[in-house]
Amino acid sequence: MLSFGVAFTSIRFVVSLALRELTKRFGSVVAVDHANLTVNSGEFLVIVGESGCGKTTTLRLIAGLETPESGTIFIGGVPVNDVPVGKRGVQMIFQSYALWPHMKVFDEQRYTNLTLPLKIRKWSREKIGEFLRPLAQKLGIEESFFQRRPTELSGGQQQRVALGRAMATSPRILLMDEPLSNIDPPNRLKMRGEIMKFHKENRLTTVYVTHNLADGVALADRIAVMREGRFEQVDTPENLMRQPATSYIADFFKAEQIRHRSAFA
Repeated sequence: MLSFGVAFTSIRFVVSLALRELTKRFGSVVAVDHANLTVNSGEFLVIVGESGCGKTTTLRLIAGLETPESGTIFIGGVPVNDVPVGKRGVQMIFQSYALWPHMKVFDEQRYTNLTLPLKIRKWSREKIGEFLRPLAQKLGIEESFFQRRPTELSGGQQQRVALGRAMATSPRILLMDEPLSNIDPPNRLKMRGEIMKFHKENRLTTVYVTHNLADGVALADRIAVMREGRFEQVDTPENLMRQPATSYIADFFKAEQIRHRSAFA
């Protein structure tokens, strides 16, 4: 059985990510407000914060799906503000899945949600099957789902397909927006493990947005706490809990610890 890393034949190199004074407005609303953030090469960084604080907008700016009013995005030390979507070496997993509605889940011979990235790269049918079938199995995408379209799948099943499609694209930077929000509790730990395994095997730089602090603590090298469009503190989970820089962060972690006592035991 192939590991995730076997599929990528080109030499992998890890890149850093940096945001400098990044600002994005929607009318009178400032979604991201002169935000500064550095994500180290190969780091798994988790962004947490209250709803509406700018987490998803930040990911969309990095991916090139939104244009900032000011500030600069650096990937590997190179400014990418003017680099179009699809040319940044960035892949984003959306909370809304963003699957192709007219395509089935998987068929080595046809364009499907899982095979599209590899068929564009002219992979053979045999190579696609050797890579994607083990990947689908690891993510819990059952063979009975293969001939279904997204509307014929549950939310959790669609989320697994979205994860699989992202894992097939060989990104340098992986952006994840609440990727486990619709995964049932028995499979949540397994999916965490597969995400972390994929991150490590493919030497990615990963930015992961979540409302679930327990997921963040389990996965993160560091956690960035976002508040009102800015990053209030970026540190290891342990330091954030033991040495919060502000009362807001202390209260935020205290509330989450009460909600998820077992995860922080």
